[in-house]
Amino acid sequence: MEHIELFFKAIFIDNMVFATFLGMCSYLAVSKKVATAVGLGAAVIFVMAITVPLNWLLDVYLLKDGALAWLGPEYAQYDLSFLSFIMFIATIATMVQLVEIIVEKFSPALYNSLGIFLPLIAVNCAILGGSLFMQSREIQTLGLAFNYGVSSGIGWFLAILAIAAIREKIRYSNVPPPLRGLGITFIITGLMAIGFMSFGGMLTGGDEEVPVEQTADIKQVEIEKEAINIAKNKTEITEQ
Repeated sequence: MEHIELFFKAIFIDNMVFATFLGMCSYLAVSKKVATAVGLGAAVIFVMAITVPLNWLLDVYLLKDGALAWLGPEYAQYDLSFLSFIMFIATIATMVQLVEIIVEKFSPALYNSLGIFLPLIAVNCAILGGSLFMQSREIQTLGLAFNYGVSSGIGWFLAILAIAAIREKIRYSNVPPPLRGLGITFIITGLMAIGFMSFGGMLTGGDEEVPVEQTADIKQVEIEKEAINIAKNKTEITEQ
């Protein structure tokens, strides 16, 4: 249940684009065509699926306060958390280079269409944000970290895929000249973000139990309302 909740929450409720507005540079620049958006979105999913679990291992066994205790009691006092940014970015840059080599080898057309934005995944704030959110939320297990990386990547993928499909359609629409290009794209992104906010109650409703005292008060109020309605009905019948 915990994996399912984290999966849907990372995709819909804490979406990297619509909830925290991370990765907007690539989101806006590479969303003109669906095919290009799909390629970049798949690359982001792959990078996040690898880097978030790897950075979880680095955080748990190297960077946290006392994480070096596995080396011996004398190392338990060390806190290397100040190296988080450097280590996380190094891991991300390594994986991005691997993705770039694979894409260039097996899909030269996609590599050329992505252009400079493929190597720029290394500095994509959505990728780094996934690792930093994983660290700040103190995800407990490697499996949950992998789940969070994949689901966050899927959320970013759905966002760029949706805006790319919309931008391909509005290309043939009569958009007012001042709003053409990024103007209408920002407006649509804002509307989509509002739509995704509606998922906020998807995993929170219906879980809280009503206290017994509160239930008794509710029943008492309902009984009093019924008594008042009965008295009104009797009065109306008498008057008739």
